[in-house]
Amino acid sequence: MPLTAPTPILGIDAHAHVFDRQLDFADGRRYTPDYDATLADWLAHLRSQGLSHGVLVQPSFLGTDNSHLLKALAAAPGHLRGVAVVAPDVSHSQLKRMARLGVCGIRLNLMGQALPDLGSATWAPLLEAVADMGWHVELHRQIEDIPSLWAALQRYGCKVAIDHFGRPHAAFGTGHATFQRLLELSEGGRTWVKLSGIYRLGGTHTENLSFAHDAAPLLIEHFGANRLMWGSDWPHTQHEQQVDYAGEFALFQSLVPWAAQRRAILCDGPGALFGF
Repeated sequence: MPLTAPTPILGIDAHAHVFDRQLDFADGRRYTPDYDATLADWLAHLRSQGLSHGVLVQPSFLGTDNSHLLKALAAAPGHLRGVAVVAPDVSHSQLKRMARLGVCGIRLNLMGQALPDLGSATWAPLLEAVADMGWHVELHRQIEDIPSLWAALQRYGCKVAIDHFGRPHAAFGTGHATFQRLLELSEGGRTWVKLSGIYRLGGTHTENLSFAHDAAPLLIEHFGANRLMWGSDWPHTQHEQQVDYAGEFALFQSLVPWAAQRRAILCDGPGALFGF
């Protein structure tokens, strides 16, 4: 059963990370932070923007050791949910323990990695368990590979969350075939897209902003505002000097200037997916 939030949901940050530099980082990582991103700091950012709830996503550089994530969830029960990174052979008992602490999905961070065969015997037990538990699979991969990954997950009946606009190529624009295929994944009502990480879209600052402003209304049109989510991507790893929390929230408000749609994206969409 989903945990019960103790306070009204004023808004949900659907994508953030916490860590400290003393943790054991995963081998083969692409990035090593030299600072701490604390739960207290992130919660202060939430409050500063009038938000009440949030979702912590396991960062790639911590690998499958979710202990710091689980500790953070336990510190603010009811207000938080988590998305873990697990090995394909993780046990059902481990998944159930994480569920009790507020984890409700797994992340496939496939940036810079070979694509897995999600239909194989290696992955099938995990993805069947994810679907049975009502969890979702979060996809972080360049946009051209999203449709095939999405199709593989649909065979299990998994709900899917797509990170950072689907990681499109901003300079190509929203008319490009890859983004148009992403819009087609709205059928079935089991897919959510995060309006987040605009600075990760691969173009210049101007190209990224232009793409995001063009993409937001198209995503609302195809998916519906209640299948979209906003995430701060705090602490904006590798972009810490260029952006900040307040600025990212203000940018979201400029992308979605309509109050009813903003509320759906901040409350209804993530509330349904994460079980708040």
